[in-house]
Amino acid sequence: MKWYELGPFTVFDVETTGMSPVCDRIVELAAVRIDRDGTEQEFHTLVNPGRQIPPGVIRIHHITDDMVADAPHFPAAGREFTEFARGSTLVAHNARFDLGFLQESLARSGLELWKGKTIDTVRLLRRTHPHLPNYRLQSLRLWFKLPSPEEMQAHRAGSDVRWTVQLLQLALEKALAAQK
Repeated sequence: MKWYELGPFTVFDVETTGMSPVCDRIVELAAVRIDRDGTEQEFHTLVNPGRQIPPGVIRIHHITDDMVADAPHFPAAGREFTEFARGSTLVAHNARFDLGFLQESLARSGLELWKGKTIDTVRLLRRTHPHLPNYRLQSLRLWFKLPSPEEMQAHRAGSDVRWTVQLLQLALEKALAAQK
């Protein structure tokens, strides 16, 4: 069995104006959907948070107020994302953070909350690779020597999603091999 046959999966990541799902807002949302036949589809949008992005946060993800000025607000982006992910299992690295922002933003927008399955790759990797020094995404990227083309930038949702897809694959392949 191939790892993606366990899907479909929608691996997603958000970048935000801060750390609180209640007080802060999503500024970027990216995802890769992997169907049971292994085909992939991508989703990406910047999101206008309706407020200024703090300078300290801009230094982390490099998303500026100018970049999101003409981007859709969350209700439109959230509706499009949930349609994209429908019928799949959501996957995120440190899912509590990303799913917390997603759910809070959906609720604030009057949209239906995500009720489907979710997988946290941190928890999954702690089971399949229990003795790693830490489970931060960038540490795992270096530990597993994940490809990092020049255009991939840490703390940008699209790049973080691509690395998370690779970590999901590593973990699920190891779990499947252990069952043989």
